[in-house]
Amino acid sequence: MSSTNRTLSSTPRTTPNSAFSCAWCGRTVSADDGARRHHCPSCLRSQHVLDPADGSPSDCRGRMSPIAVAVRRPGGWVVIHRCVRCDELTSNPTRTDDNQLVLMRLAVRPLAQPPFPLEAFGDL
Repeated sequence: MSSTNRTLSSTPRTTPNSAFSCAWCGRTVSADDGARRHHCPSCLRSQHVLDPADGSPSDCRGRMSPIAVAVRRPGGWVVIHRCVRCDELTSNPTRTDDNQLVLMRLAVRPLAQPPFPLEAFGDL
């Protein structure tokens, strides 16, 4: 498969019931429930196709890497993505079929890799 086809086929769904093939892990993604899918449920990666400010199409088309999860006020989780091309940040709600192991790895990363030495707690 050529890199051009991989880029085009990896476009996350922007309309309900349209399938796409993830360019990063190769999984064919479809949603039978008709809801829009903004990231791959296996690797949680996406593509920069929408401008987060107003929802208009983006010309960037860069790869979006999951960097964190956040908890919304009602209690649902969102995946925070950063575009590797333009550094734009976006958030997309998690879905029940998202890879739970990858979500937990994102959630515990700040605890597993703190920005300070853990030995400092021994002196407290």
